[in-house]
Parts: sequence; structure tokens; C-alpha cells
Amino acid sequence: MNKKRVLIALSLLIVIFMFIFFTRSKNSGLEEITCKVMKGAVEVKIHTSGQLKAENSENIILPAVLSGQNVRIYEIKITDLIEEGSVVDSGQYIATLDHKVIEEVLTAARLELETAASTIEDAKLDSNLSLSNYRDLIVNSKSDVEEQKIVLAESAYESPSVIKKAQMDLGKVERKLEQDIKGLEMRQRQLRSQMERRNIDFNLKQERVNNLLKLYDALTIKAPKPGMVLYAKDRFGIKIQIGSVLTPWNPIIVTLPDMTRLISETYVNEIDIAKIKVGQKVTLSIDAFPLKELKGEVLTVANIGQPMPKSDSKVFEVNIRVFGTDHELKPAMTTGNLIQTGAYSEKLYIPLEAVFETDSTKYVYLKKDKIVRQIVDVGDENENFVIINKGVEKDWTILLTEPEKSEEIETVGWEIYDEQIRKQKEIKQIENQPAKNQPVDSLKNSSKDKKSEG
Repeated sequence: MNKKRVLIALSLLIVIFMFIFFTRSKNSGLEEITCKVMKGAVEVKIHTSGQLKAENSENIILPAVLSGQNVRIYEIKITDLIEEGSVVDSGQYIATLDHKVIEEVLTAARLELETAASTIEDAKLDSNLSLSNYRDLIVNSKSDVEEQKIVLAESAYESPSVIKKAQMDLGKVERKLEQDIKGLEMRQRQLRSQMERRNIDFNLKQERVNNLLKLYDALTIKAPKPGMVLYAKDRFGIKIQIGSVLTPWNPIIVTLPDMTRLISETYVNEIDIAKIKVGQKVTLSIDAFPLKELKGEVLTVANIGQPMPKSDSKVFEVNIRVFGTDHELKPAMTTGNLIQTGAYSEKLYIPLEAVFETDSTKYVYLKKDKIVRQIVDVGDENENFVIINKGVEKDWTILLTEPEKSEEIETVGWEIYDEQIRKQKEIKQIENQPAKNQPVDSLKNSSKDKKSEG
């Protein structure tokens, strides 16, 4: 019996305990969490993540002689490359390009040069022989002219027909001499032109050999100045490495960033981009060094957005200049950026959780003698607070949670809603106002002129 009574008593205690627990839990859900409307300075900041990179950098590219028209090498492979992130001094080794390609092309170019030189020598011999034949013809023609002159002189006392024939024969040999002299001159010009073309071809081949020799010596790439080595990327976004093929159209091997002038490259959502302006102050943190805090300012804001991967929303690129230098900072380090988009003094503000909204209005639950739904005109906001332009006063009590039976609570402040609607209509009217053929001032002036005439 005693055991049975004890069990019954324990059961009653458990039931009573559960009743109290659930009653308190239920009542706790009805507890009102309130706060006061505050007034003072409010800073509005936007938080983004970014990556460090150098504002200025120098690209180490293929030797300039490789892009020469007469070199005719359109791609070359990297056979050795210093480790990325290495800090180099001016003149220190960076990379080696493929020597075998140049050796093969240089051998062929030298053979072409020898062939061109032989062609010039052969052309000189042919030229001398050809001109010698023309000179012999001229000598013979001159002899014929002298001979015909003697014949003409001896026929002075002959009949007119004999004299006439001697004169005609002299004319023929004189014309023949003139033709041979002109033929020699034309042949000389022709041979001179041919020799000039052969010399030009020889000089081009000689220049190509010289350029290839220069290129061969330039295949060992060295740093033009101190810096940290960052691998470049090809047109597919893949980092350059040993075995990568470079071309004159994609010539960058590595980049040496200027670590004394860093920027943080970040992206801001299209909803917030209108708040971002060049020159705004920024506080930066470095994920790799949680205790570091840097200062900076907005350097550039992109005019055109870009879609986020696997999303319909767009983001805009924003570059933030980092003030000062720090040898521990490295490119591609992740930064946290707090961009100060606004600083207000003596503004009314409340927690974000206290503002509720429908499709057309924003309101708070105001607690005075009774709870009312107060329509408010909100301003800028930060991560925790929102500025209230109209609808509340300092030290008024507002609810942070929506009360029970909120649909039965009276709504006040409709004059604020009406004012918002009126302003929206005015803005739409201005935006939709049709363009006039002449400015407003000229219309006013013309109306005044008409009145004066009347």
C-alpha cells in the first residue's frame, strides 16, 4: 500500500510539474520584448569579401624579337620556370624557353642565307659575261661606222647613185651602233635591278639570322626589377606552367606585382551598388591575420554588372585602395571589407527586427497606453539598425516581436503613407514628362512677350 501511495504521489508531482512547464512555455511566448527608440550618430556600412592584388604590376613577356615579321616563329614552349611566389631581385633568373625550336629554324635560315649569297655571286658572273658581249657588239658597230665613213669619203668622185648607197650604208651602221649602245644601257639597268632585288633578299635573310641569334640568347628570361613572381594565365584562364605554349598574341609569362600599392578587388550586390561611391572610407581585415586592421578607400566602381554564377542576381566590381604597406600581405589573400556608405548625426534609429512590412508600407508596433501599428518612413540602414525619418520619437517604446492577434491592432500614421504615395506619383510624373521642343525658360519668355504685345 505504501509503495502504491508513493507511486501515485510521484505521478501527481510529474503531472503538476509538466503542467507548470508547459504553462510557462506558453506564457513565455507571449512575453513582449521591447526596446526604446534611440537617437544619435549612425554609421551605415556594407560588408563584402575581396581579394588582394597589386594596383600596378609589370608583365614579363616573350622577347620582343620573337614578334618580328621575318622570324616566323609563332609559338614556343616553356621548358623551365621558377616557383610561383618566389621573391626575385633585378636580373635574377625567371624562366627558360625552348632552344630546340630556335636551333632548327636557325639552321634552315643559315642555309637560305648561303643560297642567297651564292645566287648573288652567280648573278655577278652572268652580268659580267652578258655586258662583255654587249660591249663587243658596240666595238664592232663602231668599226663598221668608221669603215662606212671611209667608203663614203672614197666615193666622192663616183656617180650619185654610188654616193647615195654609201650614205645609206653609213646610216645603217650608225643606227646599229645607237641600238647597241641603248641595248647595253637597258641591260645594265636590268641587271642592276635584279642585283638590287637579290641584295634585298640577302639582307632580309641576314637580318633573320641575326634576329634568331638574338632570340636564342634571349631565351633565358630574367627579372627586370625586384618583385614576387605570379604566373600569368592563358586565354582559357589556366595558369602558365612548364610545358605551356606561348604565342606573340599571348606573350605574358609571369607578372611582378608592386606590393607597395595594393587594392582589394571585391563585388557588391546590385541592391547595394547605388550606395557605393568613389572615395568612401573602408576598414579592411585579413583572414590570414585576424588581428590586422587596415584602412582604405573606394578607388573604382564598375558601371556594368555581371551575373553571379548559378544565380539571376548581378554584382558590380569595386576596387578598394589599401593604405600603407605590409610585407606580410600577399596577392590573392582574402579580405573582409567594411565600406562606410553613410555617417549620420542625431538621427532616430531602431533595431532592424522592429520594422515589419507589407507590400506597400513599413511599420512598427508602438506601445503606449495600448499597442498600435505605427506606419513609419525609414531611411538608410546598416547591419543592425535602421534610421526612422518619420513616425516615432526618441525614447518611445516599440516591440521587437509581432504581438498576438496583430490583425486586430489599429493602424495609425496614414498621413505618412499618403505622403509617400504622393512623392512616388510626383517622381513618376517627372520621369514620364514628355520632352518639349524648347526649354521651359524659353517657353516662359515667349509667353511674357505675348502678354506684353497684348
